[in-house]
Amino acid sequence: MIQDRMMEMTELFSDAYFMREALKEALRAYDAGEVPVGAVVVCEQRIIARGHNLTECLNDVTAHAEMQAITAAANHLGGKYLNQCTLYVTLEPCTMCAGALYWARPGKLVYGAADDKRGFTLVPAPLLHPKTIVTKGVEAQAVTQMMQSFFSAKRRHL
Repeated sequence: MIQDRMMEMTELFSDAYFMREALKEALRAYDAGEVPVGAVVVCEQRIIARGHNLTECLNDVTAHAEMQAITAAANHLGGKYLNQCTLYVTLEPCTMCAGALYWARPGKLVYGAADDKRGFTLVPAPLLHPKTIVTKGVEAQAVTQMMQSFFSAKRRHL
């Protein structure tokens, strides 16, 4: 019984659990006709900020999920540095978002699927703060399926 409870607690605070929360944000973007990218910021095992793409809704090319979540987290914490936080984002951040992450300095970045066209890892120079730990591929299959579904539907409506 105690062992089962400990396993539940481990799952509750796992990268997969928080990535599934980011996927919920991505679904909100999907339903709004936005590219389905979602993000959550976690501090002390608690979600303190959420965000999803709002570029179409706000007519703002900078309104990426990561940017929304970073701003909300900084407002929540009352400071610009997120060094005690983890950002979970469904898709590998672009270079713009990686630049913002450099300045926000999250302790950890976890992303789902790689972005082979615009992801920050395509740039040879390191874009994140050197103290930011990166974990990739968490729930990547679910992210990829959502992205493929979204763009497939977009192509059908062209």
